[in-house]
Amino acid sequence: MDDVSSDSSPAASDLLIDRSPLPPEVDDRLAAQLGFVAEVDKLKTVLRATPLAAADRRENDAEHSWHLALMVMLLAEHADEPIDVGHAMQLVVIHDLVEIHAGDSPVFDPAAVVDQQEREEAAADVLFAQLPDDQARWIRDLWEEFEAGRTPEARFCKALDRLQPMLLNWVNQGGTWQMPGANEATVRAREAGVVAGSRRLGAVTSAMVDHGLQRGWIRPAPPDLDA
Repeated sequence: MDDVSSDSSPAASDLLIDRSPLPPEVDDRLAAQLGFVAEVDKLKTVLRATPLAAADRRENDAEHSWHLALMVMLLAEHADEPIDVGHAMQLVVIHDLVEIHAGDSPVFDPAAVVDQQEREEAAADVLFAQLPDDQARWIRDLWEEFEAGRTPEARFCKALDRLQPMLLNWVNQGGTWQMPGANEATVRAREAGVVAGSRRLGAVTSAMVDHGLQRGWIRPAPPDLDA
């Protein structure tokens, strides 16, 4: 989670499928599933601050989630603990769905993340309830597993969630590292999230930050006035 808020609200009741209800032949369970699939198309509209490497625009949450799924496939060998790649891909595919309603909070803006957990919990209550009960519980469990980082898969996925925007920032020679609240200290805090799931990938991000500082892409941390 990295960037800017969407205009959606957990209280919103205007489902996309309501614009053109499914034919009456579709049974209730399948209708709920297809309705949910249609609803999460909104994820494509949630913009992040992270710029794309391939175009002059910001990425959206759906693009970010796809990128993480590909990274899980390619980089699983670098996890500190053995992981189930299929399960890890499930985690990254759903990890940002709540941002359809909660928006994405800029990581370098402390004020923006004050109520982030509450907003996302409320969004999860609304969004996942659109699924059949068994799948609603399953998706909610996956989301909570990712958030808590309580399994090897979740820890590795959270590491990739930190690495992916750092890689795009590196290719863009700054990216969100140029935001007002970004400096060596706050960027190093993101780096620590990579280290927590993969020492190998953490070493790469540490090198990125070192060279980013040398090249002026990252500002030094402000002096500690209390020291």
